This record gives sequence, structure tokens and C-alpha cells, in this order.
Amino acid sequence: METQSIVVLDFGAQYSQLIARRIRENKVFSVVLPFNASLEEIRSYSPVGIVLSGGPSSVYDQGAPHADKKVLELGVPVLGICYGLQFMVYALGGKVRPAEKREYGHATVERVAESRLFEGVPKVLSVWMSHGDSAEELPPGFSLTAKTANAVAAVENAERKMWAVQFHPEVHHTPLGADILRNFALKICGAQPTWTGQHFIDSTVSAVKAQVGNGGSGAAGFVRQVAANLRFRQQRSAAQE
Repeated sequence: METQSIVVLDFGAQYSQLIARRIRENKVFSVVLPFNASLEEIRSYSPVGIVLSGGPSSVYDQGAPHADKKVLELGVPVLGICYGLQFMVYALGGKVRPAEKREYGHATVERVAESRLFEGVPKVLSVWMSHGDSAEELPPGFSLTAKTANAVAAVENAERKMWAVQFHPEVHHTPLGADILRNFALKICGAQPTWTGQHFIDSTVSAVKAQVGNGGSGAAGFVRQVAANLRFRQQRSAAQE
């Protein structure tokens, strides 16, 4: 098992795996878990940070995905993205409403306050939006850090280690999104950039060995097959980027 990670909780987003990939590009291990993953499972990955992904739902929809609110009390930095921002606002006592003007596609965001999340990023930046709801009233202790002409674009409560953006920093349509995710992973979460794909393969193979034990040539062959499959997946993923 990894000694540190950033856990991405998936609320049904199209880009959840891409968020994890962007974090891993900074040599920090990241894993995607379902939004309703137990606290025990989340803790098992030794998270130094948590990302709440986007998703197609409204937080007020019947059956909308709601994570355990205790996820926000684990003592590690949390970054909400799109629906993740709305869930954070809703879960902590703020209000979310249908946006007066829905935003889909390119948008211009203006930073209105200093933030560690936007360190080294220009005051005005181009982003990719995809939302029909917007934060109307922020929870106690939160402040607005960026906006578009129509909606809240970023909020935070640094004292409680919570940051959130309404846009998608993980996609290429947000040119400086990688810088924002890097700030979160390395500067805010303090993750050490020591992870590699080979590290993941080695740790997984070690875990498989511990499970199968000394089962002779059959077990050894199984372990080799696991390692080969992992290397193949790693190479295919790299080729797709």
C-alpha cells in the first residue's frame, strides 16, 4: 500500500480518472474511489489530500451522490471541483441554486483574492466550465477567491484546509489547470514527488506475493503475469497521453 496518496472521490464525473492522472504527473500517487467510499477505505490509502470530483447531478436532486460529510473532517486538505464545490458548499451549510446563466465551454476567470491554490497563476485565466448550478451563499468561514462574469469560480477556507473551483483544472481546455493541481498536491497537501509508475508496479506485486505466498511455480507464474499486465497498462496509458 502507498505511504501517501491523494484520493479522488468520484461523483460520476467524466474526468475523474483524468484528475488522478494529472496528479500522478507530479509524481504523487492518486487513486479514484467511489463518492460513498467508507472512511476506513479512504484512510487505508494514507491520504495527504482529497479531491471531490465533478458530476452531472445537482446536490438537491433526489438520489444525488452525497459523500459522508466526515470526509471533510479528516484533517487533510480537500479540493472540490465543479460538483465537488457545490457539494462542499451544501454540506457545510451554504446554499446552491440554478445559475442565472449556465456556463458550458470556455470562460474567463478573474482572481479576486490571493490564494495558495492560484500561486504563480495570472490574475485572469482561461478555463473550461460545465455547470448549471452555482454557489449562492458560502458556508461560514469561506471566502470568494475567483469569479466569472456570471458565477462563483473559486472559494476557500484555508483555516479548515478547504479549497474549491467551479471549473475543470484537469482538462487541456484549462491551459493553466495543471499548475493549480500542482499547487494543491505539492504546496497545499505537502505531498512528496517520489512516486513513479514502477513504484506502483513493485508495491502491487509485493502485495500479491504476500497474498499467494510460496505456492510453487504456479504462484510465481501468476505473480509474473500480474507484473506484465501492470507494465502493459502503464505503457498503454503513457501512449494515450
